[in-house]
Amino acid sequence: MKYGFNKEIYTALEAITEAQKIAFAPILFQAIMCMKNKGILSSIDQSGKIGINLEDLTKKVSLSPYAIELLLDVALSMRVIYQQDSNYILGKIGHFLLHDKMTEVNLNFSQDICYQSMFFLQEALEKGEPSGLKVFGDGKTIYPMLQSLPEQAKKSWFDFDHFYSDHAFPAVLPHIMKLNPKHVYDIGGNTGKWAIFSAKHLPETQVTILDLPEQISVAKENIKKSGFEDRIDGIGVNVLETDIFPNQADIWWMSQFLDCFSSDQIVHILKTIHRSMNDDASVCIMDLFWDRQNFEAGALSLNASSLYFTCLANGNSRFYHSKVFYQCLNEAGFHVEEDIDGIGFGHTLLICKKR
Repeated sequence: MKYGFNKEIYTALEAITEAQKIAFAPILFQAIMCMKNKGILSSIDQSGKIGINLEDLTKKVSLSPYAIELLLDVALSMRVIYQQDSNYILGKIGHFLLHDKMTEVNLNFSQDICYQSMFFLQEALEKGEPSGLKVFGDGKTIYPMLQSLPEQAKKSWFDFDHFYSDHAFPAVLPHIMKLNPKHVYDIGGNTGKWAIFSAKHLPETQVTILDLPEQISVAKENIKKSGFEDRIDGIGVNVLETDIFPNQADIWWMSQFLDCFSSDQIVHILKTIHRSMNDDASVCIMDLFWDRQNFEAGALSLNASSLYFTCLANGNSRFYHSKVFYQCLNEAGFHVEEDIDGIGFGHTLLICKKR
């Protein structure tokens, strides 16, 4: 098994240290957010390899010496910074917390979307429903509520979602271009990012977005701004409540979409596509599988993000192991013609045909 998940890797002393990191994780997380927000980490970063002492740091940060020293001690224990003589210097972890875009979107997503809601995780797991969603209001899933989230939460949600897809779109485009699509159905097209991107790069292709009416409304505004109203249209549909789709497409595209559903729901959606599509059409699924990540950090990020699906999204979805998608595709009557890893930040593209 990848990532060393098939063996114990810690000594007892290392293990009890890791256990304390978990025990205090919510507290430590908030301490780091404070250090970022109040400019402590950036002030230390600006001091370079010489570092900065507490007295000089106090002149730059609008917190008391007590508060700053407390946070510095926490950061030392977390090895976010290190100390030489009286000066504090930014460590590699601190560098990534400050400058790595992926870490930034993950931090903000955790803080603004997940943090308060995760108090209800056990309830969500027991009931199989998104119990943490009550933090933002009443709803069965988060998706119809996305546009009404508080502004900072909405920004962090879309920043998180778009960061990964934006890096994957240019990488996956050559694979889609090879299929020479005439009409693409973008199922779960959300705000229209892929539809607009593909319209820009596939000048002979028509795109139709199929998504919830609330999302189609937002997508149409973005399509109008992009000037592609003549080549992109949208159909409001709940994919779980329909048994048939229109059948004009030769490519049925789904990007980071099927992970929003339970395995039974995925099979329902795939069977509806299978029932609706032409025999020579292709189904292209771009998604993230935790077992396909090159690095342990990728697998950790996806498994942690899966808890968002449990607690907030709908209570029964997640980032899956790739074998689950293979089982769903097989049950729905598809076979995988091409299986391409390493797209963008860890996406996989599955190009499928009817059996």
